[in-house]
Amino acid sequence: MERYGLFFLLGFSLFSFASSQLSRPQKQAMESLKQNLNTSVTGAKWNTSDPNPCSWSRVTCLSSSAVTKLDLADLGLSTATNSSWVADFFNNLCLLDSLQYLNLSANFFTSIPDSFFNCSGLSGLKHLNISSNRLAGPLQNFSNFGSLETLDLSFNELSGGIDSQLDGLAGLRSLNLSDNSFIGAIPYLQKARGLEELVLSANLFFRSIPSKIGLYQNLTFLDLSENNITGTIPHEIGNLPKLKKLVLSSNSLSGQIPDGLGTIKTLYRFAANQNNFNGTIPSGLTRYVKVLDLSFNKLSGPIPSDLLSYPTLESVDLTNNSLQGPIPVNLSQSLNRLRLGWNTLNGTIPQTIGELNNLNYLELDGNNLNEQIPRQISGCKNLTLLNLASNHLYGDLPKELGSLQRLVELKLQLNNLTGTIPDELFKLTKLTLLNLSHNSLTGAISSEISNLSSLTNLNLQYNKFYGYIPTTISSVTYLIELRLGNNQLSGTIPNMPSKLAIALDLSSNLFNGPIPSHLSGLTELEVLDLSNNHFSGDIPYSFTTMRSLTLLNLSNNQLSGIIPPFEDYVTVITYGNKFDNQPEKKRKVPTTSDVLIIVAFFASGVAASFSMATIIHPCFRRSKRSKRRDQVTRRSVFSSVSPSFMNYIETLQRHQRQAMHLDNSDSSEFGMGTRSA
Repeated sequence: MERYGLFFLLGFSLFSFASSQLSRPQKQAMESLKQNLNTSVTGAKWNTSDPNPCSWSRVTCLSSSAVTKLDLADLGLSTATNSSWVADFFNNLCLLDSLQYLNLSANFFTSIPDSFFNCSGLSGLKHLNISSNRLAGPLQNFSNFGSLETLDLSFNELSGGIDSQLDGLAGLRSLNLSDNSFIGAIPYLQKARGLEELVLSANLFFRSIPSKIGLYQNLTFLDLSENNITGTIPHEIGNLPKLKKLVLSSNSLSGQIPDGLGTIKTLYRFAANQNNFNGTIPSGLTRYVKVLDLSFNKLSGPIPSDLLSYPTLESVDLTNNSLQGPIPVNLSQSLNRLRLGWNTLNGTIPQTIGELNNLNYLELDGNNLNEQIPRQISGCKNLTLLNLASNHLYGDLPKELGSLQRLVELKLQLNNLTGTIPDELFKLTKLTLLNLSHNSLTGAISSEISNLSSLTNLNLQYNKFYGYIPTTISSVTYLIELRLGNNQLSGTIPNMPSKLAIALDLSSNLFNGPIPSHLSGLTELEVLDLSNNHFSGDIPYSFTTMRSLTLLNLSNNQLSGIIPPFEDYVTVITYGNKFDNQPEKKRKVPTTSDVLIIVAFFASGVAASFSMATIIHPCFRRSKRSKRRDQVTRRSVFSSVSPSFMNYIETLQRHQRQAMHLDNSDSSEFGMGTRSA
């Protein structure tokens, strides 16, 4: 009896051992893949030292008897190696008939052999990811992959239309074709009624959103952003009971926002910014939505009184529309971002704003708000960005702003503010940007400014500040832009922070005496504007050593002597002075290109004042989409400071006309440098 038991155990062990081994075709296929990757592809390393392929890295097996998952992402695999290697590689993949998950993303494939799409060995494959490669040409037919549940071909260079290539994927739950160059109508997968995620963003799809999209009753995520889609939002989308995220940004959609979107209980993000939507915002839209972005449209009328009140609402962006009327007073205490800039809102900033303890970003710029800044705003203890620029706000700067200890950017320019800068403001040690320009503020600039140790951009121009620039300004070591022009400052110019790079603007003040040579130590400075003062004496020769200098404006002072020779790339504006030397050639009048150079550096200062999340964009491969993003970015940047920007342009144009007038009258009173105007 014991002998039979021993034979039974031995037989069972041999059976278990045999059944736990890969089949011969799969083992051979894995060995071939190993050879392909370790010897034929430069830089591809795969830990395959174990004799059992199921023990290799990036491989998952079912009970060591069948390969079910293969993750070959980011191995440097490339079609360019040689065509025979590519064919062998994909043929070996076809032999893994138990494979359910295949990841080839983040490699350098430009094409995949037709044999891969025709093989029957991968009919059980459920998840296929070939994203972030360089695949080009039309979409292949995937009918032989009938078991696919997820397909990701995003971030490639695929093109052409989508017709029947995906019709056989009845079990598909997630499809991502974003960041390609597909054209034509938005595909409708008739058999894939269980589709949960459809991501077609950043392509060239046009025409309208098909109403049949409402038949995807399991859809949770729909992203059609950054295409050329026209028409309206079909009301059938409001019938998707499980929809969580709806992203329609950067298209040419029009019409009104459907009321039905406010009835989807699962919808927590709705983004339809950068379209042509018009009409009013429907009441109840944010009943369930947590994140709403309708910026850069043509919406009009008042903000619905309930829109900002629902308790789960976290973020609202209605920037750059034509909304009118007051800001609603009922505000959700869950709000962390509220952007209502560049509309025609009027009235006051509601005092209830001070109850928003979670608020991080508050942007109300570019409206017609015409009251004082409410002192209750100090209740927003987590505020990091406060932008109230370009309104009609008046009165003193509230000292309560000094309690916003987390504030990083404070923008109050282009208002009617008066009085002095309260000392409490100099306690904002995390502040990196402070813009109080174009107001009627007065008083001396406090020496306490050195407490703003994180400050990078300071703009106090076009006010009524007087007295000296405090010597403590040199202690603001991270400062890269300082604009104090058009005030009543006087005295001598102190040492400046050594990292100044974008601009130092001291124009239109009351400075006199010689220009201090220590300014030449600002070797990273690009724009230096000392125009419209009372400086006398020579231009310091050491200015010619400022290696980053591109624009030097010394016009309308009392300078004399010799203009030093600057590099050709430096534009020097010197009219309105009395220099001895005349250039050998005709004086150079500022050309359009010179003005554009100046504008570019002004714009760089503007851009530096914007939140990094707003300005920085990923790098996109296709120029058409990149151009559109750039246009939108420029629109938002320049519109937010347009009065100041236009004033600066007008000043430059006036300088140009003055210089041209001097040339036409053949006057020799004002000498010009080698590249001066």
